[in-house]
Amino acid sequence: MSERVRVWCLRHGESQNVTDNIAGAVPNASLTERGHEQAALAARTLVGERIGAVYSSTAVRTRQTAQPLATAAGVEIQALPELVEVGIGKHEGSSNPAVRRQTADVLRPWVVDNDLTQQVADGETGLAVTARMSKVSQVIAEQHRGETIAVVGHVASLTVALGQLCTLGAAVWGTPLPHAQPFLIEWDGSTWCCPSWPEAN
Repeated sequence: MSERVRVWCLRHGESQNVTDNIAGAVPNASLTERGHEQAALAARTLVGERIGAVYSSTAVRTRQTAQPLATAAGVEIQALPELVEVGIGKHEGSSNPAVRRQTADVLRPWVVDNDLTQQVADGETGLAVTARMSKVSQVIAEQHRGETIAVVGHVASLTVALGQLCTLGAAVWGTPLPHAQPFLIEWDGSTWCCPSWPEAN
């Protein structure tokens, strides 16, 4: 049997924390009406795929995005805390524009300069984020050799993790993941590959 694992990754649909400019992991933020429509469209986009499992973070918005995919595939969502968004510590839930700027100022060296030591306030370092995301990605891949699966996550944690796993480097900076747009990554049994980073809608 082939070792290759095909993973359809996607950021959650548009959510209340995004439209309200709230920073952080914000685990209880729900999808907006548009976000639900985006999630339904993502499921229709992947209707021809034989998806054997659907994973999401534990956040409400990722589970809501994953539900149409799981329903179409006839599987239950497997929600994993390791897939959550980057934690920003004491600034969690802030609507202060300065906090959002600080978050961007930390993400840039993570992605562009491969400097994973920085963090927002007392939140996670890039090292911590990539460690948990890389570990869970490997665990998922080992469980689904030869299969196609879907993973619903978050813009920052997916970007920095896939930048490292797929050695994408600075090429992904300035092209934030669009809401609920599936894109393929693959594991061949030893390395990860992301053939094409999605462009904004």
